[in-house]
Amino acid sequence: MTHRLRIALNPVRALWSVWAAGVVLMAGATGLAWGQGAAPEAATGSTARQAVHGRQQMVATANRHASTAAQHILREGGSAVDAAIAASMVLNLTEPQSSGIGGGAFMLTWDPQRRELSAFDGRETTPAAARPERFLTADGRPMAFAEAVHSGLSVGVPGLLSMLELAHRRHGVLSWARLFEPAIALAESGFAVSERLHKLIASDPFLKNDAAARAYFFDAAGQPLAVGALLRNPELAQVLRRVAREGVQAFYRGEIARDMVAAVARHRRPGDLSENDLQAYSARQRPVLCGPYRGHTVCGMPPPSSGGLAVLAMLGLLERFDLAALAPDSAQAVHLLAEAGRLAYADRDVYVADPDFVTVPTQALVDPAYLRSRSELIDARRSMGRASHGVPPGWSMTAAPDASAEVPATTHLSVVDSRGRAVSMTSTIEAQFGSRIMVRGFLLNNQLTDFSLAPNDGGRPVANRVEPGKRPRSSMAPTLVFDPRGELFMVTGSPGGSLIINYVAKTLVGVIDWKLDIQQAIALPNRGSRNRATEIEKGSVLESLSQALGAMGHEVQAIEMTSGLQGIVRTPAGLVGGADPRREGLVLAD
Repeated sequence: MTHRLRIALNPVRALWSVWAAGVVLMAGATGLAWGQGAAPEAATGSTARQAVHGRQQMVATANRHASTAAQHILREGGSAVDAAIAASMVLNLTEPQSSGIGGGAFMLTWDPQRRELSAFDGRETTPAAARPERFLTADGRPMAFAEAVHSGLSVGVPGLLSMLELAHRRHGVLSWARLFEPAIALAESGFAVSERLHKLIASDPFLKNDAAARAYFFDAAGQPLAVGALLRNPELAQVLRRVAREGVQAFYRGEIARDMVAAVARHRRPGDLSENDLQAYSARQRPVLCGPYRGHTVCGMPPPSSGGLAVLAMLGLLERFDLAALAPDSAQAVHLLAEAGRLAYADRDVYVADPDFVTVPTQALVDPAYLRSRSELIDARRSMGRASHGVPPGWSMTAAPDASAEVPATTHLSVVDSRGRAVSMTSTIEAQFGSRIMVRGFLLNNQLTDFSLAPNDGGRPVANRVEPGKRPRSSMAPTLVFDPRGELFMVTGSPGGSLIINYVAKTLVGVIDWKLDIQQAIALPNRGSRNRATEIEKGSVLESLSQALGAMGHEVQAIEMTSGLQGIVRTPAGLVGGADPRREGLVLAD
């Protein structure tokens, strides 16, 4: 069933609404150090980039091979969803540390002919045997995070392929099998190991623990594959060929499924993934979460992702401030973004979890009146320090806060096709190289460590606790923005663990408030707060603001902030795209 959403785009009267999937917008209306201070993937340098301009269609992904595959699909008349599927399969091969068929994803799609906006949930789920005490030691304490990650207990049921098939049924144009051909061909012929992939292999002390991963990522002498080494993956090619020919049930049933279950079971700390868990998995269409910001309509993923909700909350908290009057890299701009982040993350940590298990006050948390009252807590001259969560009107507070670490190795891609159809998709296997368990040429996720390791706090249950069949909370924030006429304006998103929310908010403010082109907005030094320290990007111009921010009461931490933003903006002259200089992405346009 399709629901229609009329969004009043008057900046004063705009409505923030949550509707069922298939919303229709009516026109005119270091990765190895865990914790809050750690980057999900090790930083590997930065490359200056210029915005890319195109007339009809554009793709921005994290790797040149993926962008090339997507562009070829678009040139054949494929849809934005077709291009995204082809790109994601190539990314599984060329960026294995970040995403793949052993993980999950969230996708937003826009079809201007149907005026249809959809949200697809391919988040992993827990096995049926999972229990709330899953990550507790014998004495009842949460196990060390690194110990939980490097175990079979961390592996959830992968959701990426199920989600892509669901999206293709609705929005695909080319055949399913055609979309796998670029990845299959590249897996068989091989590709040159990039400098980034080499550095990430070399920096990871756990990858060698898995025999299949050791044989794939290291040479005969046990050294990380050198930059430029030819890397082939015939096992993955065989898996993809099966899925292309037989559909996703070739992955969720039969030999491939049995091999995944066996790999998890034989780990030194085994998990309980079963063939029944894989057979039972189903991707979902979810409500689409949209809200206003300075005359635009910003749309994102609802729970179980906290990304869309927290980004909208930050924007609503900031709207009363004249950000356009501030220099982007000023202490005042950093201060306001950090303070908005504190409040948004405080609510996120308490309320957001899988909505199939927990009632999440999604609409109440982004209600304009509620956000106006929360915004009054922001002092333009002084940091509030640690923010307390709010209580929306009519809501009773029962859950305990969850500040669990979320350090996904993740990827993002943005696509606009020649008919104006768009995709914003963020995909992940969680930590760098996921669980480090390799099966048939792909890595399994360790997504279940996105749950709270402790099921209770102070006698109260944590909303994001482990339960059978549940999806862990995420911060992924694929985002689509519409102009005051209801036409597509912007497609963006980023990897980066719980920092994703701040990365995306910074980019939206950069384009909408500071009138930067998308490449300039992406390249802005990262900044923000996850309701702890005020974090600024290490090695950036923002480090010079430490004293001024300290005088305002901020505890400042300079950390590696390896975002991987990919963005496309529609302008009167055509499309403008940007790729994050911190990674190896590429924008291609026609």
